Amino acid sequence: MSFPFITAEEAALHVCHGDNVAMSGFTASGTPKLVPMAIAKRAEALHNEGKPFKINLYTGASTSDYVDGALTRADAIAQRAPYQGTPVTREAANIGAINYYDPHLSHMTQDLRYGFVGDIDVAIIEVTEMSPNGDVILGAGLGMTPTIVQMAKKVIIEYSSYYSTSFRGFHDNYVPFDPPHRREIPIYHPTDRIGSPVLHIEPAKIVGVVPSNESESVRQFTERTDTTRAIGKNVADFLASEIKKGKLPKEFLPVQSGVGNVANAALYGLAENPDIPRFQMFTEIVQDAVLDLMKEGRCSFASTCGFAFSDEAMLSFMADIGFFRDKLLMRPSEISNNPEIVRRLGLIAMNTALECDIYGFVNSTHVNGTYVMNGIGGSGDFARNAYISMFLCPSIQKGGRISAFVPMVSHVDHPDHCVRVIVTEQGVADLRGKDPMQRAKCIIDNCVHPDYREILRDYIRQSRPGHIYHNLGNCFALHRAYAETGDMRNAVFS
Repeated sequence: MSFPFITAEEAALHVCHGDNVAMSGFTASGTPKLVPMAIAKRAEALHNEGKPFKINLYTGASTSDYVDGALTRADAIAQRAPYQGTPVTREAANIGAINYYDPHLSHMTQDLRYGFVGDIDVAIIEVTEMSPNGDVILGAGLGMTPTIVQMAKKVIIEYSSYYSTSFRGFHDNYVPFDPPHRREIPIYHPTDRIGSPVLHIEPAKIVGVVPSNESESVRQFTERTDTTRAIGKNVADFLASEIKKGKLPKEFLPVQSGVGNVANAALYGLAENPDIPRFQMFTEIVQDAVLDLMKEGRCSFASTCGFAFSDEAMLSFMADIGFFRDKLLMRPSEISNNPEIVRRLGLIAMNTALECDIYGFVNSTHVNGTYVMNGIGGSGDFARNAYISMFLCPSIQKGGRISAFVPMVSHVDHPDHCVRVIVTEQGVADLRGKDPMQRAKCIIDNCVHPDYREILRDYIRQSRPGHIYHNLGNCFALHRAYAETGDMRNAVFS
């Protein structure tokens, strides 16, 4: 069967107001580019005619300006899940222009299959190879693609010629059975393959193929700073000491690392510590740092859901793709983030915190409890089930006017039950086996910036005794001080 080549504008005509639309990819990696922008233009044209046009958009994780950015500016998104990362979409979610909800990434795919959001009307996916029988090779991100092409009534393919070499062999497409027929997911080592490198799509569903030559348009992360270097060193020194104490096996354990500059710095910290063995990763995303560590021989393998490489790193990857073929593997998000596998493999999970409190509760998503940043992503999937769950952050922001540590977090994403270790540039708080007040002392002594240590000790002194000391009139005093004076150090306890 041959599939018609169509323009992005023609493809957009297959998407209607009110449709549930799912897209391939994970972060910007592997997302379609031309078709979402054409849908946005169609939405703007219909709005100018006084006609409604909004879709419900579901993706593997955040996307890019091609998707979230263009569709948000066109006021074309009604509901959005599970994760967003573009500034314009964030603003729309915070003013209620988009109904954004934020599930764990490991839940989103199965929620679709369970029918929790209704039918999938259209799936739009990026591929790098395809055959007349509907077999395709995906691009740099896998996300929810195996499930959404099964569920969708119509499939639009964006055929990318940007990648100069084949991605064949980098994917492990697998969909677990749903309850009550679900079996164990047979991954016992990060390198285990359980699915197919090729994804089959029912040919009758494919309404057209749109040629594309667009890059992912991912920028490089900033260089490490003194603060992020110190965080990375503290992480590595702590894990090295755990090996020496026999709390970690001498051959080490697979590593999961979140997204961003702090996560990158933590990986470099592991690589630079001679007491950390060569390691493998089982994670949701790999960034530029992983390519460097593989070339240096410090990371031997990474299982992931997407290649979140900057454009510069992607070109380098393609030029040396033969070197990486046995070192990188992409899986669907419900597998890369699956709690069963995380618990079985015994991961060392390293995720970033926006805000922590003195008892070990972590806020990953909301500034001052109200303003959503990106979303919880996969951090909850890993934190609850990891061998060691670590949260990393600088102790202060805005030149010291904001403390990352407060008496009570303004929003809880990770309760104290899931938080084992907190690391800042100041040091490491090992919270394992400690009651709440022991945790508070450990966090204040080891992770809090010196400007805030006595402020937080004073909070405890003025709080009502109990299993946890709190003063409900003072617990948000630091937040109030910043709102009123622009500096948390001006907090006053009543």
